[in-house]
Amino acid sequence: MILVKTEAGQRVLKDRSIALTPRQRTAFILCDGKQSVGDVLEAGMGVSREEIDQMIAQGLLALVGEAGAAAAAVPAAASAPAPVPAAAPTPAPAPVAAAPADGRSDQQRYKDAYPIATQLTGSLGLRGFRLNLSVEGTANYEQLLELFPKIQAAVGPDKAAALERALRGA
Repeated sequence: MILVKTEAGQRVLKDRSIALTPRQRTAFILCDGKQSVGDVLEAGMGVSREEIDQMIAQGLLALVGEAGAAAAAVPAAASAPAPVPAAAPTPAPAPVAAAPADGRSDQQRYKDAYPIATQLTGSLGLRGFRLNLSVEGTANYEQLLELFPKIQAAVGPDKAAALERALRGA
């Protein structure tokens, strides 16, 4: 069973109108219409099947094959690119751009790097709040890779080394 965020789910992701635990939020973000529920549960985030079922019941997630989910996913996807161009003009050098061929897909790199990035930005406290929100708003490897220079500048190269390894696959 493959789940996708509904339009209401996309809104909740941005405005946090429904309180989700960090585990639930991470699992929610991983429900991208490409991964199965089993993949999300196996990602090691500690989220249970009941918590995913609860997000389905709340209307945040829906099956990809359902007509309502497809209709809800299209407007959400159409509205999602709007914030990206606002952040895109900031030129961000990507020192991690060339990833070695270690056999991991970009999706796996994202799964490995996302928890590290949220931990690093979360440890910054109030001064890293916006950066933490940016990290939590990422949905794929490329978006997280774009934020790496900002995370590295905020926490320092030593602390960001683990994130860089996860992104590079070194």
